[in-house]
Amino acid sequence: MESRLSFDDVAWEKSDDIEESWLDFLLDEDIYNEIGLFLAEHCSPRQWADFKLFKTGGFNASFLMTFTDTDASGAILRFPIPGVHMFPEEKVRNEVSIMQFITERTSQTMSITVPLIFRWGERNESPSKLGPFIIMAYIDHERSMSDLLETPGRQPKQRPELNPDISTTKLKALYRELANIVFSLSTLSANQIGSLKQTGKSAWEVGYRPLSISMNEIVRLGTLPRWKIPTAIYDRASSYFEALAELHISHLQHQRNNAIDSADDCRRKFVARFLFRKLVRDRELRDKWISYEHGPFPVWCDDFRPQNVMVDKAERVVGVVDWEFTYTAPIEFTHAPPWWLLLEKPEYWTKGLDDWCAHYERRLQIFLQAMMDCEEDAYQTRNEPLEESQRLSSWMRHSWESGDFWIMYAARNNFAFDAIYWNKIDQRFFGSNKSDDNIYDVWKKRLRLLEPEEKEIMDKYVDLKLQENETRLLSWDPDPYTLEYMAKMEA
Repeated sequence: MESRLSFDDVAWEKSDDIEESWLDFLLDEDIYNEIGLFLAEHCSPRQWADFKLFKTGGFNASFLMTFTDTDASGAILRFPIPGVHMFPEEKVRNEVSIMQFITERTSQTMSITVPLIFRWGERNESPSKLGPFIIMAYIDHERSMSDLLETPGRQPKQRPELNPDISTTKLKALYRELANIVFSLSTLSANQIGSLKQTGKSAWEVGYRPLSISMNEIVRLGTLPRWKIPTAIYDRASSYFEALAELHISHLQHQRNNAIDSADDCRRKFVARFLFRKLVRDRELRDKWISYEHGPFPVWCDDFRPQNVMVDKAERVVGVVDWEFTYTAPIEFTHAPPWWLLLEKPEYWTKGLDDWCAHYERRLQIFLQAMMDCEEDAYQTRNEPLEESQRLSSWMRHSWESGDFWIMYAARNNFAFDAIYWNKIDQRFFGSNKSDDNIYDVWKKRLRLLEPEEKEIMDKYVDLKLQENETRLLSWDPDPYTLEYMAKMEA
């Protein structure tokens, strides 16, 4: 498979060091006890029975407190991990808003159960000023949906893999549970692209920029300065896609380490990004894949996947967690079928992209059948006729067959961009990308499509990127709390 843009290994090491040190810091006896007292105080008058560090990993550290009244759920206190979350205060605010929004709207649409929020606050309100926090109800569950889908016996450090021996009947049943959530989210929308804000009782509007998981990661592992992340709210789909295209370019310009292999590799990466931006700027090209320029813009969760879907002993969904990177987005995101049907992302598939596609397409047909069943049930409940254009399953099938799926995936995944662009997007819009000499030299045939100023930018950065690759210095712009914690580590 095409080489992808690697994480800056110097930034990755620093992020890991901060995370490990901070998690050790949480287990300091005084800090640990202060956290427990803080949580118990906010759950009063209930009497606590047990308190422990419940879960770490991903983006958060969570503490669980259970109570003597065993019929009631426990409480979770969760902190974003410094060095991992680059926008912790913004992340907590956005997550709280979207969870409250979904909870409020479940009576008007199909049910999505999210944790009930007891309290949330900023860093200066937290114990030992550990960071912004959320106190929420614990969703009692047996396991995650991912546990039911993946190959048995996977070790913690192993990449996830869909169980190849799972029966079609069981797979469809599990996909049906997931399709219900995807369909429900598709019914919640706004007239702008961004993060939600409550403006009154049962009144919501898009009040902040759309903070995506990719935006966090290109600051954390791609060393993009924080100020380069867009701050706008978007009224048109094309405006947001152009902002994402610009982010791909800025990311390549700013990442110091592991961004390129050679001068030609640098040019090749710039050509791909300029042409991707051209897909948005050129009206004729754009009209081939953007169908809803002015919305509606459904709720979209970047981190929604089977691992975050909790199930009971009967393998029924009891709740969905981790809503931190959720915002309203172009409907084309929702129209693309989920990448997680195989659990593993295409860029990490060991046998290459073509093999991933072959396995994915077989599973996609089962998921689409499950989605169609979900749609039938939903519209029978409403006693409304179901037009083909109203079927999410039909749009998903079209997105996969047309290749729109890959545009959405490339737009949202900065580090996977190059592999996806050259294998799945370039030839569709700009003709054959086969080269008489070498498949990796096709970018030279595309130079004629670039604007003069784009060629100037490319030439300017080639030498600079080669020099930066030799320094191995860290150019990092984390949030103020992470910087303060780094200073404590080095003291």
